[in-house]
Amino acid sequence: MATPTDFRTRARSALAGARTGVGARAQSGRRTNGAVVAVKNVFVAESSTFYSILGVTLFLVVFGVVMVLSSSSVEQYKETHDFFGAFSRQGMYAIIGVPLMLVASRIPTGVWRKYSRWVIVLGLVVQAAVVLTPLGYSIQGNRNWIKLGSFTAQPSEILKLALVLGIGTIIYQKRNRLDEWKQVLPPIALVVAGSIGLVLFGGDQGTAMVMMILVFGAMFVGGVRLRHIGIGVGAILVLLPFVTMASSSRSSRISAWLSGCTDTSQYQDLCWQPVHGMWALASGGVFGVGLGNSKAKWSWLPEADNDYIFAIIGEELGLIGAVVVLALFVVLAISMIRIIRLSDDVFVRTVTGGVLAWIIGQALVNIGVVLGLLPVLGVPLPLISAGGSALIMTLVAIGVVLSFARDLPSRQTLAARSAARLPEPSGRLR
Repeated sequence: MATPTDFRTRARSALAGARTGVGARAQSGRRTNGAVVAVKNVFVAESSTFYSILGVTLFLVVFGVVMVLSSSSVEQYKETHDFFGAFSRQGMYAIIGVPLMLVASRIPTGVWRKYSRWVIVLGLVVQAAVVLTPLGYSIQGNRNWIKLGSFTAQPSEILKLALVLGIGTIIYQKRNRLDEWKQVLPPIALVVAGSIGLVLFGGDQGTAMVMMILVFGAMFVGGVRLRHIGIGVGAILVLLPFVTMASSSRSSRISAWLSGCTDTSQYQDLCWQPVHGMWALASGGVFGVGLGNSKAKWSWLPEADNDYIFAIIGEELGLIGAVVVLALFVVLAISMIRIIRLSDDVFVRTVTGGVLAWIIGQALVNIGVVLGLLPVLGVPLPLISAGGSALIMTLVAIGVVLSFARDLPSRQTLAARSAARLPEPSGRLR
């Protein structure tokens, strides 16, 4: 009868033989097809997790472009006599973002770690230009946009990716000293305070909230002690009332939300958007009124193609459509959790956890606003809402996670490794 040692030896031999065979085939391919580039290799990945993330992302992007067309067509025709204005722009952003995602998925992990500092510097410089120079301009009270001629962008989206990579690099460098708060908290606090401080200086509390969710998610997955994370949470709770009261419009929106919009004098002002968003969502029923048949988009619901696009999804596609969207985000989350579980690289786990908290957290905040569970914060639904900066940078962040998914071991490799790590036998089996 075969012993565990024999089985382990065979497993190791199988692994070595597979690697030798792959190397021999590669050498043969180079000899016979020296100048031929195998395009299919662009999409080769060792793990099915890669394809699940890629498939869900592409579906959400296409679905988002369709919903932007449906929700914006009336307002676009009213403003420009062109039904397809917002649809064309969103389609162009998707055409830019998807190739960038695929390019990002080919970049090795070490490159992301090496250049994360430069990404942080770039994000901080551009965000500072928004709040400190005439290049920045405000939309609905939030000075969070930069404008160069006809080109506009939201630099805080770059800062989200920069924060993820920066925290991942810091935790990777301090991975053996995570118990010492003096080694972990000061560098993270410096990066977080600079990034979120600039965003709050521009008045965008919704984006700042998403960034905080991102930070705590990355720290938790990266292995930072809960008591150290609790210090950060406590600091936020202390500063939150002061940040909220610093803006009269923000405090008014929160007050209207706390009162449940029962004051009829606020109906035409602060409560118009949340009330009509709730009506739109409720009128869809189980099956919806049909794609393109929304009534709320006829100038009743502000930002129907952006912050409140989930209300249009619920109205046109009903409860079933809304649940499908939620299910797709759940699949995306489960796939990223799989990367976190299978990877033994602290940087990979931390960055993936940060991107997971960013996308899923932002989606929950957006949906919570539409459902009336949160005050109006101006946070778009990831991959679906109209907006170029948010879509492109979210796709790039998913591309970073896809680059990690390429390095995940296959099921056969995991099984062989498990077999190779069997304990030494105490005696021969009988």
